[in-house]
Amino acid sequence: MNRRERLLSTLAGRPVDRPPVSFYELDWYADKPLDQDPFNIHNHPSWRPLLQMIRERVDRIVCGNVKLTTTAPSHAHTETKTHGDKRTFLTTIKAGARILTMRKVLQADIDTYWTIEYLLKDVDDFRAYLDLPLHEPTFQIDASDFLRKEAALGDGGIMLLDTGDPLCAVAPLFSMEDYTVIAFTEPELFRQALDRAAVGICRRLEAITRVLPGQMWRIYGPEYASEPYLPPQLFEQYVVPYVKKMVEIIHATGGFARVHSHGRLKNILHLIAATGCDGIDPIEPPPQGDVSLAYVRERYGPQWVLFGNLEASDIENVSPAEMRSKTETALREGTQREGRGMVLMPSSGPYGRILSERACQNYATILDVVEAFDC
Repeated sequence: MNRRERLLSTLAGRPVDRPPVSFYELDWYADKPLDQDPFNIHNHPSWRPLLQMIRERVDRIVCGNVKLTTTAPSHAHTETKTHGDKRTFLTTIKAGARILTMRKVLQADIDTYWTIEYLLKDVDDFRAYLDLPLHEPTFQIDASDFLRKEAALGDGGIMLLDTGDPLCAVAPLFSMEDYTVIAFTEPELFRQALDRAAVGICRRLEAITRVLPGQMWRIYGPEYASEPYLPPQLFEQYVVPYVKKMVEIIHATGGFARVHSHGRLKNILHLIAATGCDGIDPIEPPPQGDVSLAYVRERYGPQWVLFGNLEASDIENVSPAEMRSKTETALREGTQREGRGMVLMPSSGPYGRILSERACQNYATILDVVEAFDC
């Protein structure tokens, strides 16, 4: 089978010659080694052997971009500035008599965004934010970049679209400590915020699925309501009805819906299943998570394709021999019972500019093991 056929057969629950292996976000970045943007960590020479390995051997799942043209709410403004090795993003929102501000920073050698000032500092800020006029956007979709990447990928894999859920739009407006307290103590306000966020998210999803039907989607954000942050009863309120609606929109045009949730899953697996999703990632092994692939396969194998469950920190730290053992365990547990199949995948990827030799060796080990695996 070629790589595209292997992935499509797995998503459909059909037999494959071996389980597919994806390197998650690195699948997306494998074509960037010559991009000289100073904030592109993947143009460092240490990344080149791994990125070439991905292009040649990995069953790539590549996240594509869709250009959206829409009107921004008049009360919001974002300013971006670059100072040396830092890029800052300042968002300002006028909410009645209040001026709400949020600051984020991106450093050239670390591929992640840090929020250094949160938009909402207390419940009064939250109420002012909710009093803003509801912005109901309309979208014009330009899918040309997505289709260009899909054509270039060819038989090397499949494309992916992704979106946050309403919880992912609301929770990061607060610091983590403020978010958890307010989510506990102000459930009516919080549901009001989720309802507002859902309007724009679902309209965007509907617009894109009409132009690009039948795609795989990754829905991220539910982990904000997982343990130890919130109890399962709040996951049921803050995640299930909203993600269920998103899954229905994706399914309406023949798409595949995959839910992303790090950390503890054991007490919320039945709630994730209630959304009607087709797959789940990254199913982190203990101690980062609290379930094995075998546990999830036994209970939800007929419903879900399992994406996981190699831990990114292991790739950077354990020996190749230990990496081999962990990979063999994941493959064995993910395929030992009947089900829709699995995609072997790490929980995330390294985000520093210089990739260690150990990490590169372990990625190669993962590929060697999966390519020799006998279904």
